Amino acid sequence: MSVTEALSQDEAFARIRLLRSPNVGPVTYLHLLARFGDAASAVAALPELAGRSGRRYTPASERRVHDEIAAARKAGARYLFHDSPDYPALLAQAEGAPPILTYRGDLAVAARPCVAMVGARNASAAAIRLAREIAQDLAGEGWCVVSGLARGIDGAAHTGALATGKTIGVIASGIDVAYPPEHAAMQEHVATDGLLLAEQPPATEPLARHFPTRNRIIAGLAAGTVVVEAAPRSGSLITARLAGEMGRDVMAIPGSPVDPRSHGCNQLIRDGAVLVQNAREIIEQLSAFGGTPRSLVRDSVGYTPFAAAVPERVDASVEPADVAGLLSVAPVSIDELVRQSGEGSAAVQLALIELELSGRLVRHAGGRVSLG
Repeated sequence: MSVTEALSQDEAFARIRLLRSPNVGPVTYLHLLARFGDAASAVAALPELAGRSGRRYTPASERRVHDEIAAARKAGARYLFHDSPDYPALLAQAEGAPPILTYRGDLAVAARPCVAMVGARNASAAAIRLAREIAQDLAGEGWCVVSGLARGIDGAAHTGALATGKTIGVIASGIDVAYPPEHAAMQEHVATDGLLLAEQPPATEPLARHFPTRNRIIAGLAAGTVVVEAAPRSGSLITARLAGEMGRDVMAIPGSPVDPRSHGCNQLIRDGAVLVQNAREIIEQLSAFGGTPRSLVRDSVGYTPFAAAVPERVDASVEPADVAGLLSVAPVSIDELVRQSGEGSAAVQLALIELELSGRLVRHAGGRVSLG
């Protein structure tokens, strides 16, 4: 495994086990590390925390983690942890960034100025050609093109970028699973000459629920997202929405009003997305006045890096606040729960962790929570 110098192999193993345990998401993972100081102690505490809600809880087994690590090693992949200096800086600024990724390829690729390019799987021939040409031009100017290795626009973007530069492929499956199967050679090309990232454990088949989480990584890696062609209810629009929520630029290429595959892009432009038609306009949109890519001007982004956002170590004697009665199926901010409960932030967060571990809590964007 590739870990930071301060991270022992035992701690790396425990972190993987913690994140693979039931109902442990990125936010809960960070708060557990903050409360218990290390992943091994956090894993040991999981049954008691979940048990306070009256439900039996079993963490991920050590055998499962051993098997996962063996599968990652067999695939030639490595692990990347949230506090590694190689963790992509822009992704680190995104809410809910994955605490652990597996990867193949060169992590330095993610340090380049990045732009995401997404669109329809059943894209028109004209849109596929345009996406390929724009990606090729962007890569030729030193930009890294990020996409999801899907059919249609994604595949065209990767193909174009690989012709002149670098690309990042983010997949919804395990690092050792090629999807769609006909893109197996392309996925290998990305892993060899660019960077391939996966949040799901090795051997995981891509399920429908994995694609929105994959999309947040695509949006998080890039200074801006370009939608080339998309229907009104497509995953590409989810990526665009996530990019907007992260404060990143959202761009769209307009299309014919008589083609349903263009309706999503046209609607994005009506809603405020920037209309772009070529690589030059994309680069202008994502560059500072002096021509420097804004994705490299860290201080101007205005987000707290993920590693710095890890909660400080809290007093382990803090008891959970009684907030279950304040929750409903309507999302509410955690700050509001702190105000209404009159309890400290650490006590409220602990109560939310217990509810999440028991399967009763759902976390939403913007630091909001609701009952599941």
